[in-house]
Amino acid sequence: MRLYLLPLLVLLSASSLAQKSRKEDAELAANLRSHVTFLTSRELEGRRTGTEGERLAAEYIMLQFGKAGLAQKGSDGFLQAFEVNDGLKVEGTKLLVNGNELRLNQDYFPLAWSGNAQVKGSPALALEEQGSPWFRDMKELLEENKQNPHFDLEEALQKMAASVKKRGGTALLLYNSSSIDDGLAFEPKDHRPRVEIPVLYLRKEAFKKYFSDESASHDVTLVSQVSPQTREGHNVVGYIDNGAPTTIVFGAHFDHLGHGEDGNSMYRGTDKQIHYGADDNASGTAALMELARLLKASKYKHNNYLFIAFSGEELGLYGSKYYVEHPTIDLKSINYMVNLDMLGRLNDSTHVLTIGGYGTSPSWGQLYGLTGKKALTAGDLVYRFDSSGTGPSDHTSFYRKDIPVLFYFTGLHSDYHKPSDVADKLNINGEVQVLRHILSLVQHTDGAGRLAFSKTREVQMGSARFSVTLGIMPDYTFAGAGVKVDGVSDGRPAQKAGLQAGDIITALGPHKVTSVENYMEALGKFKKGDSTTVTYQRGGQEATTTVQF
Repeated sequence: MRLYLLPLLVLLSASSLAQKSRKEDAELAANLRSHVTFLTSRELEGRRTGTEGERLAAEYIMLQFGKAGLAQKGSDGFLQAFEVNDGLKVEGTKLLVNGNELRLNQDYFPLAWSGNAQVKGSPALALEEQGSPWFRDMKELLEENKQNPHFDLEEALQKMAASVKKRGGTALLLYNSSSIDDGLAFEPKDHRPRVEIPVLYLRKEAFKKYFSDESASHDVTLVSQVSPQTREGHNVVGYIDNGAPTTIVFGAHFDHLGHGEDGNSMYRGTDKQIHYGADDNASGTAALMELARLLKASKYKHNNYLFIAFSGEELGLYGSKYYVEHPTIDLKSINYMVNLDMLGRLNDSTHVLTIGGYGTSPSWGQLYGLTGKKALTAGDLVYRFDSSGTGPSDHTSFYRKDIPVLFYFTGLHSDYHKPSDVADKLNINGEVQVLRHILSLVQHTDGAGRLAFSKTREVQMGSARFSVTLGIMPDYTFAGAGVKVDGVSDGRPAQKAGLQAGDIITALGPHKVTSVENYMEALGKFKKGDSTTVTYQRGGQEATTTVQF
């Protein structure tokens, strides 16, 4: 070969490789766009966990996993079902007075902590006889406590119901003749313990209509049926078995908000709208399916690969938490976990890619260090690092099992958790660039052996409207009364007070805690420098400690 031909051959070879790369990227972009288009279609109605839209999305993901040649690795084929606590429901509840059936919700409603029973009797308002329903006016109770900021009406009513039961009453019918708004309603997310007798609330108009004669006896028949309701979500799990001792997990949640029924929408309009969730997280789910296709055909064989499309993330990491508690592979074999959540809005001006979990293994620092990162495909990407292994996405569940994690994320935007998060706003070419980067990471950990795990700081729970934080991560899947601690942040008030993961917080000072919602309400009543007691349960025993914010 003549030497003067060598530069020409090198140029031709480089040109051929560039054309091949452009063709592959074009195919990748087309596939991503196709996946997102399906996942954000109106027929899927926002992919709310436990709905027909979620089922259709899961079927699509299974189809793509099958086309890519993945093995089924759920508990039922590709699927892994899990239960979502959906609060309380009222079914079969009735109230008849003198042969007239009152209208549920319009005339009366049960309190969420009402006991379930069928009761008959002929009570008079002024008499409290054993073996009969009792009536109680809340007027005096409300007036006595109208200046008491620590008064908990429902706690007082629960004590009243217990007293009525002890004295022989079979049900408690509550009404309010005062001008003070009691604020009572049926709260489906209420986790207070149930009382032993039915407790029904009579609205003012209904009370005046059916019980105007306080001296008369009334034939009353009531049925109280308040029960937990659940829905079933599904993870989709596929596997590439390379016969390796270690496995890399790729995860992305495919659920979204539906029409915003679960109260997690940022949309403030009054009309019901589909939340399409194109970036959050059709973008990550599309990337997951394409990674499965590409890694199945790749030469990177020193790890096995597990691909999990999670549901229930928007409700509090239900799917990923369930998976790590019911794994379909040995968790000890997992090398590391990569979480793909909101990859579709790479900014064409800043090119910033946020990489969470950076501190969960020393290997991440080596790969992204000045020397190591030269081996990674970057293009125009500018890295922003977050060391924490925890946060409001599915990598947290794996970090809590001492598994190194990475969380890829292109940033928040004004369409987050709104109906306006639609496919047309995605930067598909930017997502291709992110995927190429992740593939280069896989390439440079292939054959590197098991990565070491490091503990990191905990992301704080709270929001800008709170001036204090306790420093815990709550377990959003906990269905009991109180807030179960899933993690405790180093150096924060909870840790200093001796609280531990697994503790169940039941009160902050005088404020009862029965759910995450009223825990947050209680936090809002404190400011920096305040001290208070925390009542909690550990191993079935109640204890109290003091915290300073």
